[in-house]
Amino acid sequence: MHDRDTIAAIATAAGAGGVGIVRLSGPQAAAIARTLCGRLLRPRHAHHVRFADADGSTIDDGIALYFAAPASYTGEDVVELQAHGSPAVLQWLLARCVALGARHARPGEFSERAFLEGRLDLAQAEAVADLIAASDLRAARAARRALDGEFSTRVDALADALLNVRIHVEATIDFSDEPIDTLGGAQLRAGLDALAGDLHALQGAAERGRRLRDGLHAVIVGPPNAGKSSLLNALAGSDRAIVTDVAGTTRDLLHETVRIGGVELKLVDTAGLREGGDAIEREGMRRARAELERADLAIVVLDARAPAAGKAAVDAAVACVPQRLWVHNKADLLGAAPTGAEPDTVFVSALTGNGLQTLHARFTALAGAADADEGAFTARARHVDALRRAAEALADARAQLDHELLDLCAESLRQAHEALGEITGRVRADDLLGYIFSSFCIGK
Repeated sequence: MHDRDTIAAIATAAGAGGVGIVRLSGPQAAAIARTLCGRLLRPRHAHHVRFADADGSTIDDGIALYFAAPASYTGEDVVELQAHGSPAVLQWLLARCVALGARHARPGEFSERAFLEGRLDLAQAEAVADLIAASDLRAARAARRALDGEFSTRVDALADALLNVRIHVEATIDFSDEPIDTLGGAQLRAGLDALAGDLHALQGAAERGRRLRDGLHAVIVGPPNAGKSSLLNALAGSDRAIVTDVAGTTRDLLHETVRIGGVELKLVDTAGLREGGDAIEREGMRRARAELERADLAIVVLDARAPAAGKAAVDAAVACVPQRLWVHNKADLLGAAPTGAEPDTVFVSALTGNGLQTLHARFTALAGAADADEGAFTARARHVDALRRAAEALADARAQLDHELLDLCAESLRQAHEALGEITGRVRADDLLGYIFSSFCIGK
């Protein structure tokens, strides 16, 4: 730790404000602050000081706080200089810190040092960025729980249980002449089955956390002239898409982000799917199918007067999407109110707005926000992927144990263990760390 550079950055948001903060971390932080403030700073005491430039003139007056290692955010000596929130003043103060021996911090370098010093694990460090970026109270609370270690604790508990199973398997390999059941095969199988159940539950919670953080990537799809663009406009509350009575008006992808019931929906309007069409329309349909391949949700819009005809045109295209919602539009043109609808079917009128509240509630339920209890936490796509790989490796280990292929079982368990370790950083690659912390803001 003492061999590292001392880093400095403006830690408050861009723009003018009442107060702005310049943060220092590293072995020279206290010495730089002493020169800048003209006095020795006591740890965890607020000091009203004047920040001096090289010629002795005053940059500004403010508050200086010193946090001695290891009881600081980064685990190093940390100094926070609170000045007036003028961008010019803060840049002047930062330049003075650099002149005294600090260097400009990289994005996320403060949190990276906190991780390297064991103050945070990797999932908690990512939760810092999620908390800063939270756009509503539900997301902020979930990010706070992740920062408090709720997600990490569950991952670590799984990793510990998996390690115990690995130890049992490795020990069993040393006595391969004995029958597996004599060496506790039943206990091993029970342990793997319990792990698989716990891992499945954590996968579900992490996927809900990912949706809470990232929102739902929802693709609006259906046959031409079913009202897809009208539905997009109704959900967005503005005329984002051109709407006409001519089939095939939409030729390209149209993106719009809306927030409904605390859930962010990244909506994509697409060209109507049908046989034929000119070259431009066919390219639009190709792009629609490509968008569906990476969608979380397919919003299939059909004409409520003849849904069966339109459904046949899109069934194959939406088969790859994890979740599908069938929206029967133009319900205002039906002679009577529909009855006996399927659970995944919603009747709406994009023209009159009837049924949109029901549709909003379905979006919230599909995102899992309605079930976001006090244990909800934010997660990222990489966490979900790591849990998926761990589950696959665990399933392989269970199958290999059934065939008494203990060496292969041990290897699969190692892969599962490493996948879990990627989440918290217990097992990590340097390039993974660089990717994660480069997405942070400067000063954090």
